[in-house]
Amino acid sequence: MKVVDQEIVSVTFWPEDPVAACAGAARTCYQSHCQQSEEAFLRRLIKQGHESVIEHAGMTVRLITDRGITHELVRHRLASYSQESTRYCNYTASRFGDGITVIRPTGIAPDSEAAAVIRAACEAADTAYAKLIDMGVSPQIARAVLPTCLKTEIVVTANLREWRHVFSLRCDKAAHPQMCALMRELLRRAWEHLPWAFFDLAATYLTEDECDA
Repeated sequence: MKVVDQEIVSVTFWPEDPVAACAGAARTCYQSHCQQSEEAFLRRLIKQGHESVIEHAGMTVRLITDRGITHELVRHRLASYSQESTRYCNYTASRFGDGITVIRPTGIAPDSEAAAVIRAACEAADTAYAKLIDMGVSPQIARAVLPTCLKTEIVVTANLREWRHVFSLRCDKAAHPQMCALMRELLRRAWEHLPWAFFDLAATYLTEDECDA
């Protein structure tokens, strides 16, 4: 069994020029050709709550996290998901390292008693899963013993308006700590690339240290 940290593998924005795509769509609404820059124009519309125009651009991300976090993430309906399947992946195979991989939990010291309890439970699940596979049980049935902290990889695509909605819920202090940490890092990257689309959310949810990271 391996223990790894969750991570953001990649972030891709589309189309090639999101600013032009969204500003062009917005100017269609107003038949406007004002002297404001495209980014300033879009910031003003976002402040006014006219966010439909930023649905013409989006972001695709590849994440490594645990299945508990992806269970929450896929509740956001206006997005597309492609996720590692426990039905078809046999974690006893050599390409998976001959055992399951789990995500290190957020908010628990690695050398604490709580961490030891979680690790013991995961090791027991790993042993049970391997035993079921050896007995001829298919991966899709054997997965019943796998832990919620099982590592999974997921690709998520959504338009910018939906990502704003995701960040507004999942970066809040009421969110699960592990989800919050993952989404705040993703918000930081999104804000760095498209500051006009996420300026207000960055100001609300990111600390100065996060902004300077």
